Amino acid sequence: MKFENFRSGEFKQQYQYKSFQPASINQEWSWDDTRINVLLEKATKSLGELNAFTLIVPDVDLFIRMHIIKEANTSSRIEGTKTEMDEAVMDEESIIPERRNDWREVQNYVRAMNTAIEKLNTLPLSLRLLRQTHEILMTGVRGKRKTPGEFRRSQNWIGGSSLADAAFIPPHHEDMADLLSDLEAFWHNESIHVPHLIRCALSHYQFETIHPFLDGNGRIGRLLITLYLVSHGLLAKPSLYLSAHLEKHRGAYYDALTRVRESHDIGHWVRFFLQAVVETAESGKGTFQNILALRQEMERKIVTLGRRAENGRRLIMLLYVTPAITVNSVAERLGLKYYTANQLVSAFTELGILKEATGYQRNRIFIFQNYVDIFRNENEIK
Repeated sequence: MKFENFRSGEFKQQYQYKSFQPASINQEWSWDDTRINVLLEKATKSLGELNAFTLIVPDVDLFIRMHIIKEANTSSRIEGTKTEMDEAVMDEESIIPERRNDWREVQNYVRAMNTAIEKLNTLPLSLRLLRQTHEILMTGVRGKRKTPGEFRRSQNWIGGSSLADAAFIPPHHEDMADLLSDLEAFWHNESIHVPHLIRCALSHYQFETIHPFLDGNGRIGRLLITLYLVSHGLLAKPSLYLSAHLEKHRGAYYDALTRVRESHDIGHWVRFFLQAVVETAESGKGTFQNILALRQEMERKIVTLGRRAENGRRLIMLLYVTPAITVNSVAERLGLKYYTANQLVSAFTELGILKEATGYQRNRIFIFQNYVDIFRNENEIK
C-alpha cells in the first residue's frame, strides 16, 4: 500500500451515531514522498546516537530511572495531572494531600513502564503485555472503575460530553478484535519489508484510533512507542520518550492524527512522528551530555570533603536514584548514624549539591536540584 493511495477507513452506522472503522495496517507500505526518506534517515541516525549514549554512560540504569519519571510526569500531564518533577521524585508522605491523586497516577506510570520493560525479557510485545501494563497504570487512581487491564466492552468517544457531540468516535467494541489482532500481527510480520520507525508511527496512529480501553489510551499509546523500539532492538534501554515533544506540540499532534482519519493523509502523520523522534533523540543526547558534565562537577566537589569523601560518593550515587532525600533516609540507606548522615547532608548543602525544599526545621526534604533540572528542561535542550 502506498501512503498516497491509503484510505483510512469509513464511518459505520451504529444506533444514533457513526463510529469510525479504520483500515487494517498489517501490509507492505511504500511512499513517493522523498521528505519521508530524509526524515527517516535523520531519525534513524539520531536514535542510533542516543542508543550509543546508553551503552557508554557509566551506571546508565540510574539515569534511565529518571528518564522514566520524566516521561511518566509529562505523559500524565497531557491527561490533566498537575504533578511537577520536584514532586514526582518525592515519596507520598511529602506530597500535600490535595495533590496526592495526581502523584499516584505518575507513580503508577513509572511502575507500569518498569514492569513492561522487564517483561520484554520474557514476553514479546503483545496485546497481553499492553493489558497487563494498563492494569498497573489504572489501578487505584482515576479510571480505576473503567476495567483496568481489560479491553472495553462498550462504546467510548473522544471530546465532547457524550456520543452526540463527540469530536471522534472510535470503532465499536464488537469490531475491535480483528483490528487489534491485525495490529499485533503487524508488530511481528517478518514477511513485509517496512522500516521499524515507520511501523512504530503507524502502530501509534492505529492504537489511538482503535482506542481499545475505556481510559488511559493516550498514556498506553505513548508507552507503546518505547516498548516497540526496545522490543525490536532499536534501543538497548528505554531512553526515548516522545511525551515532552507531544505536549509542546499538542495541537499539531492531535491535528496530525485527525488529518489521517478525515483526509487519509498518513504521510503527514509519519512526517510528524519522524520529526518528533529526531528532536526528542537530539534532546536525549543533550541530557546524557549534561549528566556526564554534572558527574564530573560532583566528583570535583566531593573530593573537597576529605575523609568524608567516600561516604560522599555513596550519597551521590543514592541521589542519582533518589534525588529527594531526608537525613533519616540517608542514614537508613547508607547505614550511617543519624549524626554522621546529618553532617554529610549539611556538607552537600554547603557545596550547593542539595537544596532544602520545605523550609521546615524538622522533617526537612533535600533535593538534588541541578540533577532534577536536567530532566525538567530536557525538551528545551537543543
